[in-house]
Amino acid sequence: MSTAAPAFTPEQRANSRNAVVAGFVGWTLDAFDYFILTYLLAKIGEEFHASVADMTLTLTASLVMRPVGALLFGLLADRWGRRLPLMLDVLFYSVVEVLSGFAPSYRTFFILRLLYGIGMGGEWGVGASLAMEAVPVKWRGILSGLLQEGYALGNLLAAVAYWTVFPHWGWRPIFFIGGLPALLTLFIRLKVKESDAWKAHAVARKSWSDYFRAVAANWKRFVYLTILIAIMNFMSHGTQDLYPTFLQKQHHLDTRATAMVSVISMVGAIAGGIVVGHFSDRFGRRRAMTVSALLALLLVPLWAFAPTMAILAASAFLMQFMVQGSWGVVPVHLNELSPGSLRGFFPGFAYQLGVLLAARASNFEALLTHYFSYGGSMGLVAALAFAAAAMVISLGPEAHRISFGPAERPEIS
Repeated sequence: MSTAAPAFTPEQRANSRNAVVAGFVGWTLDAFDYFILTYLLAKIGEEFHASVADMTLTLTASLVMRPVGALLFGLLADRWGRRLPLMLDVLFYSVVEVLSGFAPSYRTFFILRLLYGIGMGGEWGVGASLAMEAVPVKWRGILSGLLQEGYALGNLLAAVAYWTVFPHWGWRPIFFIGGLPALLTLFIRLKVKESDAWKAHAVARKSWSDYFRAVAANWKRFVYLTILIAIMNFMSHGTQDLYPTFLQKQHHLDTRATAMVSVISMVGAIAGGIVVGHFSDRFGRRRAMTVSALLALLLVPLWAFAPTMAILAASAFLMQFMVQGSWGVVPVHLNELSPGSLRGFFPGFAYQLGVLLAARASNFEALLTHYFSYGGSMGLVAALAFAAAAMVISLGPEAHRISFGPAERPEIS
């Protein structure tokens, strides 16, 4: 474990704050663009004459293409810095999201969601490495939780848009709102400085062959991180993607009630990410994530088979508190376990390959509803994911609070 780091200067504190804001807002708006579709699956399907199962394949399409974005923008981030690839990525997915609102058919919409997945895949790895390399070591966990819960806030904002925009103007204008992230590039350009950790490693890097030899030398760590994120994605997508449809189909909630319960769940997610992230700073990444997964497992029966509206709302809050509490540790955990010279590519690509392995989670749940209720299908998938996550996390490595820089020597336990 590293010794106490020197105090940040006012300039470093400002840049640290701006880097976290850039990563947080980018991930928030990226998640908004993804989750708005989960609220609109049935309605868009009606217009395109497609079933809910067919529409879930458009979610899968985005998830499948995320590794492509992580690979492309991650390599750019390690070679030419974090800022420029992040700005290009944000512009790309903003344009695709707007075009989705003009889609004339299911086929066109499907292709656009494939392209959107490239942009979504590139944002997380580059934004997380930029933020984690900029913040003080002692605050990495709590700020990791804040950063990751941009995902939950994006879901919450999607619920609000579904609640307020959709009833009056339909689904297409909501996708036009997805063009707003393009404005974030101006903030990054003006307020965020390039990562000092990247600069230090960039000086030492000589060629692409050296770079890929470093990737190959760390293949075991990469495989572990990929498996971990695949299981984590079954946790998150298994409890989120079909949740609005579950509320509509099984509990027969209208637009307003569906949005309200979803907002409550995402408030729980944001709180969980920050609280568990703080817990990980004090007691370690593995312990924080494992405890959250086990508590989520205990909540499954209440969450999947809530008998009243009050219990439904409370269980939604608690479930996402635990799911996103565990997820809130992921940005710092993956970055701490990644070699410094590969940090733009390594965590992001492992993350998105894990997403790919779990890409059919929502489609699998939708198919299971032919045999079980929505609650039964989602509860089964979630319970298996929570149990697997607790085991894999507790048995895996940890590099709690290592130093980021040219001389970093991870102490892995």
